[in-house]
Amino acid sequence: MPSKYYDSRPVVHSHIILKPHHKKLIIGGSSLMIILLIALSVFSYMIFTKQELYNSMLNKKINDLKTETNININTLSESLIQSNKDFVKINSQLGIIHEEFTSLKASAGADFSAVIETTVTGVVTVRTDISQGTGFLISNDGYVVTNYHVVENAKAATIITSDNQNHKVSILGYNSDLDIALLRIEGNYTPLKLDNSDNVQVGEKVIAIGNPLGLQFSVSQGIVSAIHRTGPNDLNYYIQTDAALNPGNSGGPLINTDGKVIGINNFKAGNSESLGFALESNHIKEAVNEIYQKEFAENLI
Repeated sequence: MPSKYYDSRPVVHSHIILKPHHKKLIIGGSSLMIILLIALSVFSYMIFTKQELYNSMLNKKINDLKTETNININTLSESLIQSNKDFVKINSQLGIIHEEFTSLKASAGADFSAVIETTVTGVVTVRTDISQGTGFLISNDGYVVTNYHVVENAKAATIITSDNQNHKVSILGYNSDLDIALLRIEGNYTPLKLDNSDNVQVGEKVIAIGNPLGLQFSVSQGIVSAIHRTGPNDLNYYIQTDAALNPGNSGGPLINTDGKVIGINNFKAGNSESLGFALESNHIKEAVNEIYQKEFAENLI
């Protein structure tokens, strides 16, 4: 048999043996990777922080812009509101100026034509079976004021309006001390307005509208000669005027340049001229409301 030969050389296992410079390369590469990761993290963090800062600044600018816009809108709104108030105020002042100008024209020009035109429709003729006088409308639903002595003891009465229409009359009540009677007719009318008689000035121009001696809707002009004169009732409630008053003027209105009633023509001194007297409008109002309250428990004017 052939002889078996054995290799007597030592068996060497195969493996890689790293040399020192290889180890340095591996360690250096790992360190570099770690450094790169750290640098990337820092860079990312810086970018994120910068973005957050930018967003914060942007949001602040947006909020500041919103605030500024709201302030501007509010300022503009306030300006518009103020402009509207100024416009209304100017219109109101223009209206006052127009009224004063109209009043001045009537006063300075001694021309009551415009006043007469707007007031005569509120004046009425009061006819009874024993006398004739004047009255005037104080409400749009037909309440009429006149002197009590015009209807006193009358058994029948008729009111004639400025359109020459006859109307049946209801006598609601009276105040004999102030010589005031409250009447009523059916229909809708344009009444006269009572002015505050406390504001009446001596020397101001006035007109009296009435039916002197049966001459319907006659007008006389004069001035206020005095105020708070004492009447036959011993009350100082009367305006003295030099506007001509004659029988038939009783119960008619004494009207100022504003077209408002400052008194109700009541009597004149004897047979003298230019000494007429009218009950002041504030006392007309008191008497009328007193009469009206007895039936309706409220004021009429």
